[in-house]
Amino acid sequence: MWAALDSARDEDSQLTLKIVEGTIVAIDLDNFSEVVRLRGWSSYKPNPATGLLMNLVSELVEKHMGFVIYGLDWVRGTEEALIEIPYVEPREVVSDLKKIVLELKKLGVSASVVAIKDYVVCKEADSRRSAYNSTPGRRRAVRILKHLKRRGGGTIYIDGELMAIK
Repeated sequence: MWAALDSARDEDSQLTLKIVEGTIVAIDLDNFSEVVRLRGWSSYKPNPATGLLMNLVSELVEKHMGFVIYGLDWVRGTEEALIEIPYVEPREVVSDLKKIVLELKKLGVSASVVAIKDYVVCKEADSRRSAYNSTPGRRRAVRILKHLKRRGGGTIYIDGELMAIK
């Protein structure tokens, strides 16, 4: 089922992950601590926005056989996520990413999303720091995401192009 990983066993019978081209997706809810405070939502368990994002990220990952590197939290809810999808071009997930942003917008919550083509490892990280810093592609996606958020957020960036959200 996970042949997309191009996994192989070495002489010690340990699983060796191959690096392949794919799409790195970074999603973050904009100004979320302020939204939580204003609406009286909990930040320690799923609220309407984090619960919705959690389900939408799960759908995206399942549809494209991707991997959640960081962020999917069924206990606290998902405010941010880093996803890798092997062998998929960023343009192939545009409609799914627009759906995520539009569904959140219905709740009055804004999100910033980045999808870039790069090499992916498809291995869950053990911390936020290692998730965001362990590969050059992830660092680039997070840098772009931070830039978009500083500009006000509510944006989808697909491999060098800002997308209109309608």
